[in-house]
Amino acid sequence: LHYGQACFEGMKAFCHEDNSVHLFRPDENAKRLRSSCERIMMPYPTEEEFTEACNTVVRDNVAYVPPYGSGGALYLRPLLFGSGSRIGVQPADEYTFLIMVIPVGDYYKGGLSSPVDGMIIRDFDRAAPRGVGNVKVAGNYAADLLPNQQSKKKGYPIGLYLDAASQTKVEEFSTSNFVGIDNESKKYVTPYAQRSVLPSITNKSLMTLAREELGYEVEQRDIPLTELTTFDEVVACGTAVVVTPVGSLTDVDSEGEEIKYDFGTDEVGATTRQLFDLVRAIQFGDAEDKNGWNFKVC
Repeated sequence: LHYGQACFEGMKAFCHEDNSVHLFRPDENAKRLRSSCERIMMPYPTEEEFTEACNTVVRDNVAYVPPYGSGGALYLRPLLFGSGSRIGVQPADEYTFLIMVIPVGDYYKGGLSSPVDGMIIRDFDRAAPRGVGNVKVAGNYAADLLPNQQSKKKGYPIGLYLDAASQTKVEEFSTSNFVGIDNESKKYVTPYAQRSVLPSITNKSLMTLAREELGYEVEQRDIPLTELTTFDEVVACGTAVVVTPVGSLTDVDSEGEEIKYDFGTDEVGATTRQLFDLVRAIQFGDAEDKNGWNFKVC
């Protein structure tokens, strides 16, 4: 553990109207956990072992799954870490895999927050170009604690990192993927999940829905910082909240000059609302699961 061999996942189980309980896309979590493990030389459970472990813990705690209509879910935190007694710099000879669960309500009252103000982080990098930014290892989150707290003390509840090599391209929010929406051109734009951006399962779901249900063109590519002026809506997306609307991003350059990028109004954007409602409807069984994302547990 002291050499940083630790990775985790985040996922949810939802109760449907018929009282059945379903996990949302656990197969994708299993694949991402494997990718994390391979990068830091850890053994990993097979997709079948991972899914069965998640099913077992949900069944054992089914009384704590919030009921249908409450807006809540059972949050699962699968965690895998090296626990052997070796002290030399080498992979551990023993690993511990566990799953913690906790019932959660809506992250924000009513499901969606009003747009929040964000800050562009200049003094820290989230990930190196050929580092571990594309895997869900524990160290990535420890490294973000300080800049995250500093941003909040300045009045910005969310921080956006730029690419470490040039600091000219949008990369990722502290714990969420970046999505820019251009409603006039009907485009959904998000950074390409390569070596420094975590492939978000929520973002992957939103991309599919934007394309199939809203008819938007989805672009995964580099996003120059200057392109922020073209977006009508910006969101941070992840398991905990699905989407957090971002009303503005403030950048302070090396000369101390402040530049503010505004996105829309103080209200949640129409496309953001549509995407949020579509995902939630599928998760709670209120809309057809055309892509087979829900896995019935019990």
